[in-house]
Amino acid sequence: MAKLMKRKTKTLIAIFIISVILSLKFPSEIEEEERAKRQKLENEEKTFSVFLQRESATSTRGGVVSLSDELHGLEYDFYRQNCPQAESIVRSTMARIYMQQNDISFGLLRLLFHDCFIKGCDASVFLDDSNGNKNRSIERQAAPNKTLRGSNEIDMIKEELDNACPGVVSCADTLALATRDAVVLAGGPFYPVFTGRRDSTQSYFDEATDEIPKPNDNITRTLSLFSRRGFDERETVNLLGAHNVGKISCDFIRNRLTNFSGTGQPDASVDHDFLNELRLACQDSNRTNHDGTVASMTSRETRNSSSAMIFQGLSASIPSGARFDNHYYQNLLGGRGLLFADQQLMADENTARFVAVYASDDGTTFRRDFSRSMVKMSNLGVLTGTLGQVRNKCSFPTSQS
Repeated sequence: MAKLMKRKTKTLIAIFIISVILSLKFPSEIEEEERAKRQKLENEEKTFSVFLQRESATSTRGGVVSLSDELHGLEYDFYRQNCPQAESIVRSTMARIYMQQNDISFGLLRLLFHDCFIKGCDASVFLDDSNGNKNRSIERQAAPNKTLRGSNEIDMIKEELDNACPGVVSCADTLALATRDAVVLAGGPFYPVFTGRRDSTQSYFDEATDEIPKPNDNITRTLSLFSRRGFDERETVNLLGAHNVGKISCDFIRNRLTNFSGTGQPDASVDHDFLNELRLACQDSNRTNHDGTVASMTSRETRNSSSAMIFQGLSASIPSGARFDNHYYQNLLGGRGLLFADQQLMADENTARFVAVYASDDGTTFRRDFSRSMVKMSNLGVLTGTLGQVRNKCSFPTSQS
């Protein structure tokens, strides 16, 4: 009997080892996957090279505005003479940061968006409260910006740049380049970043409070805010696709789960099964103390608790919210958008049509359109030439002599 048990144990161990071996990928398979990823990026870069050459040779004709007319003084590879290594420094530093924080891509995308949406891509979002009185004077104090992250990482990259080329590369360009590289690291598409931005000496609290889209905005307000910045419905839908990576605090979705708009009921646009998943995921972040007060989570708990932060990929086929694909749109089709403003894209006939387009293929259409919209977004309201300044430290204006 003992021999039989021993034989069975050895057999089970052998089966387990074989199954593990079979599940492993051979080096050649891994190399092939990496080669395919590199080829995809190279193809995207080549596509944009042709696109840029064609656009550069095109002037405004018949009311059609070419890309060159939207650059506002920016150039491709602006630092080629006074800091030729600038973009490679950003890329290598961003790669090191990404190895430690693979969800930084969404943080930087959101940081760039909040900066560019208010008076343009001028790094005004970085200025701290030493730049004026400490009561409602800067963008960082505005409610939509209090949960922004990525400033420390931009400071790290800027320090590396200033070590190589002191006072040359602006904070605005550092953010634009780092965001593009973070998108690529997350599996997103390559897009060209034109450089030559300069930094603002002012920050805009009121505008940031009123003009940044909110999680509970309806589709009318969302389209209006984007339209004021020159984005049409299709561009609005594909820019919101940036929500396909990263994490969202339960604080932004809790009202959808129990008492939406004071009705005492959950948001009817949320899929029933998804509603239960969200309630389960968020229940710990809404726990109460013995005296009935809401318990606050420590900073460490907030970082580590999956119940406090919800991955955008929660209902997707992928295991992490850190990868860049079109599951965001597939979720919207099934009523599984995390934010009310996201799900509202299905409330308008035109935006719903674009959601369906982006959800219908392997992500190629979304990646192409997202790349073009990000070029446009990162060029909004830029300061160039003698306007603005190049800050030495992103949170402080540089003293003018």
